[in-house]
Amino acid sequence: MVRTTRRVSRVLAWGDAVCILLFAIIGLQTHGEPIGLAGIIRNALPILLVWWLVSPFLRTYTRPTWQNLLYTWAIAVSTGVWLRFMVLNKPFDLGYLVFWAVTLGATLVLLLAWRGLAMLLANRLRAKS
Repeated sequence: MVRTTRRVSRVLAWGDAVCILLFAIIGLQTHGEPIGLAGIIRNALPILLVWWLVSPFLRTYTRPTWQNLLYTWAIAVSTGVWLRFMVLNKPFDLGYLVFWAVTLGATLVLLLAWRGLAMLLANRLRAKS
């Protein structure tokens, strides 16, 4: 049972990370920027760092509920966007608010789609057992 729980936690964590990386790739492509390591790091790493820092405290993977996911998402994306703007020395103006809102919306859609798919697959696997 513990082994299965750890495996599920790892799969969810990797899937969440892929969603954030996918957001960065889609953003680069949408803005006509080259899809490269530097752009992905610039746009995804701040969010991922905060995500990995807060998820143990919010029990995002030891108790994978929708509520825990949403708490982690709101804190990590908001703080990650703030951190990105601080590191890049960008102004906190309307552009910041637009980027923050788009990042919140896009990552939420990706994460909810991923977690919904994961839940559907898990239910099908349980039904077969």
